[in-house]
Amino acid sequence: MSARIASLPDRALVRVSGPDAWAFLNGLLTQEVLTLQPGALRFGALLSPPGRLLFDLFLFGEDDGVLLDVDADRRDALIQRLSLYRLRAQVTITPVDGTVQVLWPAASDAPGTPDPRLAALGHRHYGEALPPTDEAADWHDHRLTLGVPDPARDGGQDTTYPIEANFDLLNGIDFSKGCFIGQETTSRMKRRGAIRNRMLPLEVEGDLPPFGSEVLNGERRSGQTLSGQGHRVMALLRLDRLDGDLTVEAKPVTVRRPDWTGL
Repeated sequence: MSARIASLPDRALVRVSGPDAWAFLNGLLTQEVLTLQPGALRFGALLSPPGRLLFDLFLFGEDDGVLLDVDADRRDALIQRLSLYRLRAQVTITPVDGTVQVLWPAASDAPGTPDPRLAALGHRHYGEALPPTDEAADWHDHRLTLGVPDPARDGGQDTTYPIEANFDLLNGIDFSKGCFIGQETTSRMKRRGAIRNRMLPLEVEGDLPPFGSEVLNGERRSGQTLSGQGHRVMALLRLDRLDGDLTVEAKPVTVRRPDWTGL
């Protein structure tokens, strides 16, 4: 079966190049960068010092640096934040014109690079644009079916911990690497198992609830809805209140626990 192809206008590119590019990013991001080879793709984030999620990003290895795939609306903010950390590092941080595309399902010989989060997500493609067969909304349907959050849509700046957005389950945090911004809180949550909330998909009846609608388990608050489309919406849910009859705006909803979460 031929892969479906969609362009993602809500994603943009930033290039970090120069002799210190890998070490510079490695000291900031949740992902190991020093071993990133040209043509390889990894998933990670830039956190705030207290460990909250600021920017989700993909890191694509290049010969002279790293290409970052980021939220288009916040690309300038990311460039500004990286520039503040640059100090004496020999790096150049520049926006890049180009289209981020996704292909799914994608055979091993399909264009692009396997999505490092989950094989079923297919490939991400940078470079000369391929003729699209589908819309971005079709890709998000696929993503939501798999239960994978989109942090740029689902997690407000400086409000969500990366583990709540399932970065630890989607290869977005390297717990064996050296220091990164927000590492202390992130490592402590993982080490102590102090994970109370996670993003999980809900299936709803009728229209989607507004962003931030309260999810109830009986009369107890169980979480809040995030972004979605069709009959699926991501929600940040309390793990100890998943069982039982969940409702949003007095309408029943069903929580889905993707196999990859182990829940």
